[in-house]
Amino acid sequence: MNRNKLYWILQILGWLSFGLINLFFVSLERGLSAVQIGAFLSLAGFYLVSTHSLRYVIKKYGWLNRNFTQLITNTLFALAILSVLNTSAQILINLVFDTLNPDQDFRLVVISVNIFVSFLFYSLWAMLYFLIHFLDNYNQSLKYQAKINEIQLNHLKSQLNPHFIFNALNSVRALVDEDPKKAKLAITQLSNILRFSLMMDKKRTIEFENEINTVKDYLNLETIRFEERIRVFYDIDPVAYEYKIPPMMLQTIVENAIKHGISNRVKGGTIEIKCYEGLTDDLYIQVKNSGQLQFPSQTKKKEREGHGIDNTIQRLKLIYGNRASFKIFNSGSDFVITEIKIPKQTLTLG
Repeated sequence: MNRNKLYWILQILGWLSFGLINLFFVSLERGLSAVQIGAFLSLAGFYLVSTHSLRYVIKKYGWLNRNFTQLITNTLFALAILSVLNTSAQILINLVFDTLNPDQDFRLVVISVNIFVSFLFYSLWAMLYFLIHFLDNYNQSLKYQAKINEIQLNHLKSQLNPHFIFNALNSVRALVDEDPKKAKLAITQLSNILRFSLMMDKKRTIEFENEINTVKDYLNLETIRFEERIRVFYDIDPVAYEYKIPPMMLQTIVENAIKHGISNRVKGGTIEIKCYEGLTDDLYIQVKNSGQLQFPSQTKKKEREGHGIDNTIQRLKLIYGNRASFKIFNSGSDFVITEIKIPKQTLTLG
């Protein structure tokens, strides 16, 4: 079930139950009236609106991204304010339903008790909200760890496969006698890629700079193999270096572009990597390569693309939820564009 939908179901059912339970105990003492029903349901409605407002503030100002001390301090301060507002709302509700007793309701001890009781209800709501959030994050983390292990195995088997290593080593061997200095550099680049891939399960996201450097090493090696058949262009907005992205994600897309695009063309082609920031603080990564995207049956598609594209989509879903996106489409008759959108913040909350 969608987390936002689940939130509203729990929110409405919870505060509606609060109102009905209060009405039940009131009915045991002195029966029910339309005024009492209206007053208690109005109070339940205020609790619903006020707690939802607190949730909005928590999400908007990123309280869950702060340290524990800041989170507790902010929460206690907010709960105190809501408790005072709730007590004021109770007075207004009694005034509207003509049940206000000034001599009783404005006594300091009554107001203090109402504030304290309101604070307890808000505290219970906050504890449940944070508990659900942290349990959900923990569950997502477990899913991510399981998936990243699978991705690592698939990557080592199908992305950095023996065929790629064989081609890279052949390219280096051809340079040993012809250009020893260049061959030494190529070996260093291959070593960087292998080391990076073996460490990809250590972190959930990495600095964009680390990822793009690995991609450049990979493309330099492929340039040795394809020579004049491949041309590479970069258009990287400096703000992209402020982002973090899943490790080996861009590398996988670039390798897919070469494997299914450039290598299938007699004259080769071009690869253009473009990264820029969108209007809503999202990072857009585009890989444009020569070729045409075919739309065969789902079975053949999986055989053709291996695990790379599917794993990229699943990783984006696990890390960012619905805030990230993946697209791949033909651009005219000569190019294929793969586009990924990544949000700047990584924590999500339903």
